[in-house]
Amino acid sequence: MKKILIADDHAIFREGLKQAIASTVDMVVAAEANNGLDALNKIQNSGFDLLIIDISLPGRNGLDILADIKRMKPRLPVLVLSMHPEEHFALRAFKVGASGYLTKGSSLQELFAALQKISLGKRYISSSIAELLAGTLANGTERPLHENLSTREEQVMRLIAAGCKPQQIAENLAMSVKTVGTYRTRILRKMNMKSNAELTRYALDHGLIEHLIF
Repeated sequence: MKKILIADDHAIFREGLKQAIASTVDMVVAAEANNGLDALNKIQNSGFDLLIIDISLPGRNGLDILADIKRMKPRLPVLVLSMHPEEHFALRAFKVGASGYLTKGSSLQELFAALQKISLGKRYISSSIAELLAGTLANGTERPLHENLSTREEQVMRLIAAGCKPQQIAENLAMSVKTVGTYRTRILRKMNMKSNAELTRYALDHGLIEHLIF
């Protein structure tokens, strides 16, 4: 019986997922976490065969937590189950170690197929993500500027573009205001921009502001 940890901050969603997984013959939800720190602690202190994680977790976001988890347990299969569409976060999730990415609108059949596949040490690539990957390859080496940013840099960039003040960003991301300024300088340099207004225009053009992760 494969043991699953679910990390999601919505109790009703966790309960529904737990009941759905209970209908499978070889998997069981052994534990739940409602934030990233709780997930890290449980993974460090217990043995799990699979992790299902949302990227919109309180405190540190799921992508940061995912990176920490993969450093801690590099062989642990992780399925990202998110409300955000694939085109916004799937490629970044795979980059930091996800074994699969599904939206919360996916069918139970697709969820079970993904869990079965990643439990075998393979990656689950949905048809929509496959198209996304194909489109990326077809565009050659030209990538959006924000894809050159680290996960944390992209978080800060999105918040700056959304008009958040340094103090707000610091509080949301649990960092100092000085660190926010350091990130801003680095982001502007990497994206070859000079002002917050340029970041905002870029974020609006690429649909980044409406898909913030806190």
